[in-house]
Amino acid sequence: MSDNEQRAIFIFPGQGSQYQGIGSDLCAEFSSARRIYEQASDVLGYDMAKLSLDNPEDKINLTRYTQPVLLTHHIACLTVYRELAALPVQPVAAAGHSLGEYSALVTAGALSFEDALGLVAKRGELMGTYGEGEMAALTMDLETAQPFSDRHFCAIAGLNLPDQTVVGGSPADLDALAAEIAEKLPKKRAVRLKTEGAFHTYYMVEAARRFRDELNKVEFGELAIGVPSNYTGGYHESDPATIRARLFFQLFHPVNWVGCMQTALDDGINLFLEFGGGIGPGDGPADKRPNLEGMIKKFTRRVRPRPNYLPAINIETIKETAGG
Repeated sequence: MSDNEQRAIFIFPGQGSQYQGIGSDLCAEFSSARRIYEQASDVLGYDMAKLSLDNPEDKINLTRYTQPVLLTHHIACLTVYRELAALPVQPVAAAGHSLGEYSALVTAGALSFEDALGLVAKRGELMGTYGEGEMAALTMDLETAQPFSDRHFCAIAGLNLPDQTVVGGSPADLDALAAEIAEKLPKKRAVRLKTEGAFHTYYMVEAARRFRDELNKVEFGELAIGVPSNYTGGYHESDPATIRARLFFQLFHPVNWVGCMQTALDDGINLFLEFGGGIGPGDGPADKRPNLEGMIKKFTRRVRPRPNYLPAINIETIKETAGG
């Protein structure tokens, strides 16, 4: 690879990056975005724009709605970016954190937007209905976190960074785990996460068993670009049966985001573009910041030359990235 060759990966965040008003700026200005929201409404049988913009009864934070809300926003942001950019970046790979893996598969051509919506709506429904437990992010590496997790019957749920490990368990077990960490490693923290269950752990086995039937109903196409699997950390194979199996196992195994990012770097990726979602205390899209930016920048801080990062999560950042 030459020094100036661009190898880009499009990345998509997971749950926790939803907020009331998500997509409102896109729908106000772009008919292409409104069409994406209308398409989602047709597939799901409810008004996706109303749900995303008005958040009646706080439904946006229920897993069964959160997942299709985010997938719709991911694809709307990507659609508007491609509309605005004179020369849109052509990615060699796409990756997503948990739910975001489905948006990556849409981007890669393995799933249609409609089929992905149906899958994540059912996935979210099953996770909310049959899942139990809660989650916590530990400010420590896997080797340090694993013994604490095991002693308290918790499970590793995610490898976000080499020094950030997510665990899942019952509320009482997580309380006991946090108390032991506070006693033995007072400089470390266990930060409770707002989720409906201990996602990506044994608490999701029943949801996964039922979700398997849904995966078997959907046609998977060939991958046009690489997509790292959250389950393995390596690239998916194009074989539909293998993709289905890895999405099944993803539900009750840790999200290996560290592995996914290392796979991207090993493939020579030098540009990360993040689409959709948003975090932070602000009220509207303009006030939000990207969900995955911090993880990407921390993970790549010692890489030389350091990869570039660009956000496309609202009107302002999409326009800036499209014009850059």
